[in-house]
This record gives sequence, structure tokens and C-alpha cells, in this order.
Amino acid sequence: MKEQLSFLIELQRLDLTLARINLKKKELPEKIARLDEEFSNSVAGLEAEIKKVDEIQKHHKEKEEKLKRGLESWKKTGDRLNEVKTNKEYQSILKEKETIENKNSEIEDEIIAALEELDKARDQLKSKENGHETFIAQYEKNKKKMEEELSILDADFLTCQQKSAELGKQIREPLLKKYGIIKGVRNGLAVTPVWKEVCDGCHMNIPPQLYIELQRSIELMSCPNCNRIIYWRDQDKKDD
Repeated sequence: MKEQLSFLIELQRLDLTLARINLKKKELPEKIARLDEEFSNSVAGLEAEIKKVDEIQKHHKEKEEKLKRGLESWKKTGDRLNEVKTNKEYQSILKEKETIENKNSEIEDEIIAALEELDKARDQLKSKENGHETFIAQYEKNKKKMEEELSILDADFLTCQQKSAELGKQIREPLLKKYGIIKGVRNGLAVTPVWKEVCDGCHMNIPPQLYIELQRSIELMSCPNCNRIIYWRDQDKKDD
């Protein structure tokens, strides 16, 4: 029975390892998905800055074209002054020329403002590009690490699964069935050590006499509180 207990202890260790691997195998893809989402957000932020710069440049160009037309209109209006024959027409053209000149002045102010806005947007874009480049380097490094870890977990899972299956063949069927039932109702923990009269599974005290028998006996015993299979282990000593 002592050998069967050792098999059960090892089987429990393998099953707990499989559970931890399964948890990581679930968490890693979620972490990779969040990392990919952060990458998409970084790309979207960069594209938004590029679009902003393009729109300001387009707006600036449109203002320059408008000013160019305004200056041409102002010049043509000035040329018409030489063609007028009455003082009334002269005053009317002067007023028209002044209106155009004022409008051109407003456009010039708008162009200056657009240039200032463009410089600011370009600085923001440069900062965004630098931040994105730094993010990409870290993103690729982290994603590669996670994918490699996931690949290792897959291999470790298969190895543990194979060992668990082989070990199961060496355990008596009734005992293996009991182990499976307890594991199912006790959150995957069916075999647990006891130290200083405390069950490591439920953290409850077991009777002193049972603890003494547990240290001496080679028979399988169960915790009277949680019904897990228990064994004595001196936890003050380092495992070999």
C-alpha cells in the first residue's frame, strides 16, 4: 500500500501541474490578445496623428490658394482704377479694393495660425512615431516570449499527460476511482500532506491519535474533515 500511496502522491503532483499549465494556457492567449489590442490602438493613434497633419496641410494649402486668388483679385481691382471715368466709380473700386485687402489680411492671419498648428501637429506626430517605435520593439519581444512560453506549455502538458496516464495504470482500479471522485468534489485536490496535526487540504486539525497513526501506519487514511487521502510529511525538512 505504501507504493500505491507514493503513486497517488505523484499522480496528484502531475494533476496539479496539469491544472497550472491549463490555467497558463488559458491566460497566455488572453494576454496576447490584449497585447495585440494595445498594438492596434497604438497604430490607430499614429494614423490619427498622420491624418491630422494631412488635414492641416490640406487646410493650409487651401488658404494659400485662396490668398493667391485674393491677391490676383486685388491686383485686377487696382488695374481697374486706371480705367474709371468718374469719381463715383473710383471711390467704389477703392472700397472694393480695401474690402479685398482686408479679406486677404484675414486669410494671411489664418495661414499663420495654420502654420503654427501644423508645426505643433508635426511635433506631436514625431513624438507619437517615436513612442510607437519603442512600443513595437517591446510588443514584438513580449509577444515572441509569450508564444514561446505557450509552445513550451503545450510540450510540458503533453509530457505530464503521458506520465499521468502511465502512472494511472499502476494504481489499483478501486483506489484510482476513489482518487477521481475525491478530486472531482475537492477542487482537484484528492491527496494532501498533514503536518503538525493540520491537514494541508482543508487546514483543519485532525485528532492527535490519528496523527500518530498516520506517521506509523502504511495504510491509506483519510482526513475526517474533508475526506481527502492524507499522508504524513515533515515539512520542516527540504524535499529531496
